[in-house]
Parts: sequence; structure tokens; C-alpha cells
Amino acid sequence: MKPPAAISASFHSALQAAREAAGSQHYPQGTLYVVATPIGNLADVTLRALHVLGLADAIACEDTRHTQGMLRAYGIEPRAGSALLAVHQHNEAEAAQAVVARLARGERVAYVSDAGTPGVSDPGARLVEAVRAAGQRVLPLPGASSVTTLLSAAGLVGDAAGAEGAFVFQGFLPTKAGERAQAVERLRGETRATVLLEAPHRIDALARALAPLGERRVTLGRELTKQFEEIATVPAQDLADWLAADAQRTRGEFALVLHPAPAAGDDGAQAEQVLRLLLEELPLKTAVRLAAQISGAGRNELYQRALALRQDGGAGAEDTGAPD
Repeated sequence: MKPPAAISASFHSALQAAREAAGSQHYPQGTLYVVATPIGNLADVTLRALHVLGLADAIACEDTRHTQGMLRAYGIEPRAGSALLAVHQHNEAEAAQAVVARLARGERVAYVSDAGTPGVSDPGARLVEAVRAAGQRVLPLPGASSVTTLLSAAGLVGDAAGAEGAFVFQGFLPTKAGERAQAVERLRGETRATVLLEAPHRIDALARALAPLGERRVTLGRELTKQFEEIATVPAQDLADWLAADAQRTRGEFALVLHPAPAAGDDGAQAEQVLRLLLEELPLKTAVRLAAQISGAGRNELYQRALALRQDGGAGAEDTGAPD
């Protein structure tokens, strides 16, 4: 690595730390290094990623201009004779062969997508498969991912019996309205959390498609790790209105967690247990609202059950009127 340029003065110490922490490790030749890069905040890069990006004989990337800007920001100058290779969704199969040829010559090739972990709703999977098929080594460098970032803030513990913290990664739903509606319907009974991704110009359509799931909770992350990051959890039926309440909310890249559907045969008992506990401390309407958010059960059903519990045992403070 050459000394950092003025634009990257803030990363000077990071480059030095990368050399000290990762420089003594073994980096085999003839290897494809799959490198996770930040999803927004440049400071989320790992020390090993910085070291490998400076060490690589070639860097394959989704967008050469984007990657060149990222390298400049870190003060990384590619080694003399090294190259930036465009490997994206439109040329991945063909470009992979050029990477395989470089690996056969003993080169170290790093691959990065525009943001996050390659191969997760980003190019990279076909490249990795081609390299493995050629008998070459693939070495992953873990790091930032919008999937795990949002999951860590979604609070999934105990959402579904027997599936605590479990999730499936769906990524982008179909763009055609009919196919998207069918995909959402298939998610109706999913007792694991489902991670979705969406672009800003389609987030309204996705919100409308999720509305039939009613009280089912959705945690939405917008502009994750960036200056205007926003994370909110709302019922699926209210997501479109939540987005419409502020024009800024439809801007940026989106990750969403559709919380699990209650496990069959367990949802009623779990919801009532939560409701009983809340009624001991809170007014009826507040207890109903929180119980619905926690359990995923319908608010109207919980309200009727709360009225019955109050009549039976006097639970909850006085609170009249239908649920909000």
C-alpha cells in the first residue's frame, strides 16, 4: 500500500492497523478472496479487507468506478500491474473465466460488490461457482451485510415457538404485481422471520403488497449505517401509511424483516399470556396494543379477550372505547 492521499487522511491509522493486524497472516496465491465491503458507513470495513484489497494482483468488482472511488477513500493504490475487472450480473459467466485464468497463473484476485457481502442478492455466486469448478480456492472475508444488520435490530427472540431467532432470506420479491402478491401469500404462514430487500422506486408497491398480512409486524431499515438511517417496526397493514407520512421515508435502499407468523396452535395461548401480564400493569387499550405488537395476534380479538378478562377478574385500569 502506498501512503494515503489527502482525501483518506482519516483512514491512515486504519491502513497502518491493517498492516500490523493482518499483514503477518498467510494469503495463498491462486485464490479468489470474496471481500465484504461497507453498506454505507466507510468505517465499517474490516482490517483484513483493507489489507487484501491492497495486496491483490487484481480486484474484480460489480462497478469499477464505484470500487475505484472506495479505494481512493481508503487511500489504497492498487499494486503496480494490477487491474480492476468488471464482473457484474450481465457478464458474470464470461468474466469469471478471465478470473479463473488469472488464478491459474497464481494471482490473488479479490472480488467486491458495490456494497455488503457478495453473492447475497448481489453478483458473485456464479463467479465463486466457476472458481470452485476449476479447482481453485475461494477464501471469504466476512463483514458488513444489510441482512444481519437489520436482523440484529429486529428483536426476533420468541416470535414463534420452536423457531426462536430463525429466519429465511427471500431478497427481492417479483416486480410484477400478480407474482408479488402470490409470493406474499406464500409468506402468510411462515413461522420464521423473512428478510426482504427493496429499491426505493418499488418500496410503495411492496408496502401495499404486504398490507393483507394485517397485524403481522414488519421491521424496516432505510439507509442502514448512513447519516439518515431509520429503523421502524409497524404492522404490515400500516406500512404504506407510515411511508406516506414523510417523503424522506421512501428514499434510500431498504431491507425489511417480516416477523414470523405465530406457530399453529400456539398463537392464542401465547397472546393471552402476554395480554394477562400487561393488563396487570397497564390500561386496557395500551395492553391490547402492546400484546398485538409482541404476539402478532389480531388487535380486535385481543381487545375482546381483554374485556372478558377484566369482567372476570378486574384486570387493567379503566379504559373504554374500541382499540386504536
